[in-house]
Parts: sequence; structure tokens; C-alpha cells
Amino acid sequence: MVSEAPPFWWTKADWRAWALAPVSYVYGRVAGSRMANGSRASVPAPVLCVGNFTVGGAGKTPTALALAVAAREKGYKPGFLSRGYGGSLDVTTLVDVEHHRAAAVGDEALLLARVATTVVSRRRVDGARKLITEGVDLIIMDDGFQSARLCLDFAFIVIDSVRGIGNGHLVPGGPVRAPIAEQMRHLSAILKVGNGDAADHLVRQAARAGKPVYVAALRPRPLAELMDKPVLAFAGIADPEKFYRTVEALRARIVVKQSFPDHHYFGDDELADLLREADRQGLVPVTTAKDAARLVGLHGPAETLLKKVQIVEVDMTFDDPNAPSKIIDLAVANYQRRRLQESQQADQA
Repeated sequence: MVSEAPPFWWTKADWRAWALAPVSYVYGRVAGSRMANGSRASVPAPVLCVGNFTVGGAGKTPTALALAVAAREKGYKPGFLSRGYGGSLDVTTLVDVEHHRAAAVGDEALLLARVATTVVSRRRVDGARKLITEGVDLIIMDDGFQSARLCLDFAFIVIDSVRGIGNGHLVPGGPVRAPIAEQMRHLSAILKVGNGDAADHLVRQAARAGKPVYVAALRPRPLAELMDKPVLAFAGIADPEKFYRTVEALRARIVVKQSFPDHHYFGDDELADLLREADRQGLVPVTTAKDAARLVGLHGPAETLLKKVQIVEVDMTFDDPNAPSKIIDLAVANYQRRRLQESQQADQA
């Protein structure tokens, strides 16, 4: 099971955040120094990182998928590099959706692999090189912005406009992964997701720093089967409330909500309870694509639930429909400049 982020991270800073401030300060110094001074390996392909300021989801996976579609439309062969969060494999692995299960490679990697070549690796450099050997000519790195392992040609930082950066404190007092000023220095652009105002101060900060800001929204794919139907909605993602709002946007009537920790692996008893409750009240079970991915290949109540559940798929829809294509172009242009500089430095050596 993957641990759940403390709820106090996402509310106004209270005594717990302030009590942990000394530890957060040390964490921030280390994380900031790593970003500023890390030795980044160069690989012979553009690297486009989709990250966020904080621990937890902000819409990285659907953003990465949208960029892969744009890259393919431009004639590239994109590939995804994932750490395989929530999976057990600690060796660099090419993901096979027919063979691998979420317990091995992580739920996000399975979703990515449905769209493009995907490699999971705890070692980003090894994973990037594996993708290149598979013929990938544009790498989309899902997360890893703060890791300082690879030379990034474009760092696209996704921020949810409702949750923002929570209480604004660094880990462990809050969800922020590294000092915001240092993260701003390294990012290429920001993607604001949704119509909330929790991200506005960061958008203004990015604009002052001359960083482009894009705007998008998560749009659910139509599901006529849910319209006006009573449902049992369950989710083990970073922000289950976002999922519940999405279900309501499909005009379903949520009768029961059941939230689990992010990347949670369901026990048979938990799944049996969901099935019993849905049957008892005559509810349609609904969940996210990530949660459904963790049920695939299992037997017993997981197999039964997977046959009954309605899976809510979402797409990242940009206000500017040409934005993903522009971002691909910028990443490739930055890569070409990087390779030219590396060639000149080699000539001078």
C-alpha cells in the first residue's frame, strides 16, 4: 500500500505544519541544492518533463497523454519514462499492457503504455536510454522534475487551480517538494488546470519571471450510462474530491463516496464491501481509470467489480488547442540548442 498524504497539507497551515517547519527547512535546503547543483545526464533525444510543485496528483498523466498525441501527429515516436510509482519492479522495464500488472509497474505506467512505448525505471537515465533503444525519438517524462537526473529540454509544471500548493510548506510539513523559487528557476512553463484561484499567485510569479502560462481543464468523456443514475463512486487517487466533481459533471447522482489513499491496492474485503453496498442500494459503481488499472488481472471480488464498474475517462483539454503542438516544438528546439552546445564544448575540449 502507498501511504496517504496527510490531510493537513491541503488546508491552511496549522500547528502541525509549523511544528515541522525546522525539518521542512532542512528538506528544502537539500532539495533546492539538488535541483541547483545536480549532475544531469544528457541523452540523444528531446526530454519533455511533466511535473508539479507538490507531492500528489495535479493532472500530470492526462497532460503527458495529450502531449504524446500531439507529438505523434507531428511525426515523432514519443515514449513515456515513468518511475513506476506504486509498482514493485526495481529494474528498468519495458511495459507490456498484456503482461504486466499495476502491482509490478504501477497504475500510471499501464495507462501511459496504452498510448505509447513506456519504460519504468527507478533510474531515470537508464530508462531514457532504454526508450531510445526502442526507437523513441521524443521522451515524455512523467514526474521527476525535482530529481535533477536528466537534462530537461522542457519542464512543464502542472498545477491544480483548486488545491494549488496546499498549505505552502515543504515536506514533511506540507506537500511542496522543493523551494518554489528554485522550482521556478528551472521550469519552462506552467499549466493551470481548472477555474479555481488557488494557483493564481504562482501564475503571477511565473509571469513576472517571464515563464509562459497555459490553461487547460480535465474533461470527462461522455458516459450516457451514468446520466441521472444513482452511483457509488470510489477512488484511490491524490484528490478524490476532484473525481467526485467529475462524476457529478456527468450528471450522475452520487449516493455513496468511498475514498482510499493514493495508488491504493484494494483488499478483497474492501472490494467485497463495495460490491455489497452497491447491490444493497442498487447503485452503479464508478471509478477512475487509474483505480480500474489496479483491478485488472485480479480474481475474486476484483474481477467481479471490474465487470460491473463504469470507468470515468478524462482528457486534458487546452484552452488553446494548438498549445500541445507548440510545446513539442519548443522542446525539440531546446534539444537542438542543447546538442549544438554540447558539440561545441566537445570541439573546444
